[in-house]
Amino acid sequence: MVKQCSFTMVKGFMVAVVLVFFASATVFAQGQNTTRKILVVYFSNAENTDGTDAVSGASVQIVSGRKVGNVQMVAEIIQRTTGGDLFPIQTQNPYPKTHKELLDYAEREKETNTRPILSTHVRNMAEYDTIFLGYPIWWYTLPLAVSSFLEEYNLSGKTIIPFCVHGGSGWANTIEIITKLEPQAVIKDGFTVSRNTVARSERDVTAWLRRLGMVR
Repeated sequence: MVKQCSFTMVKGFMVAVVLVFFASATVFAQGQNTTRKILVVYFSNAENTDGTDAVSGASVQIVSGRKVGNVQMVAEIIQRTTGGDLFPIQTQNPYPKTHKELLDYAEREKETNTRPILSTHVRNMAEYDTIFLGYPIWWYTLPLAVSSFLEEYNLSGKTIIPFCVHGGSGWANTIEIITKLEPQAVIKDGFTVSRNTVARSERDVTAWLRRLGMVR
């Protein structure tokens, strides 16, 4: 009887140790997941003009009484959902504030393959392993300011997850350009949305992030 009781106690102790081990392993895994460093980078016309006005309405939403660029709006949803850090790509020289002037300016940049000088820089890029990269489609391609950003950093081994707002062109050739500029990065499935529906896109953005396993 004593031997049976002792055996039962030892068995119970071993089961308890195993349960504690697996519980600790789960906490450790969760801890690793929460330490993943995420940077949400975006280029938005609203933050790169010399005073965005109503003429630029195709690129701007009013959120809680403030003007927010379409891409900025998506970026902020991603930041809130993933817990990442937010980083706007901004240029030293502001873009024109009216839509027609902006189109002409962007077309000249494209024709001359200009690389705008940036006024914002990521000082600790080495700390991040996942980069969400957001941008609008300008003249069926990637804005040159985003090319300036990608050429400034070596993102080899990092994961780039693109997202864009377009007027009907979808991704255009932007994924190919990103891949060419950062050939050693891992490019994951991104999110693209029409500027006509971006104001109602939060549910879709969150569902996409959930599929990626990026919801905190």
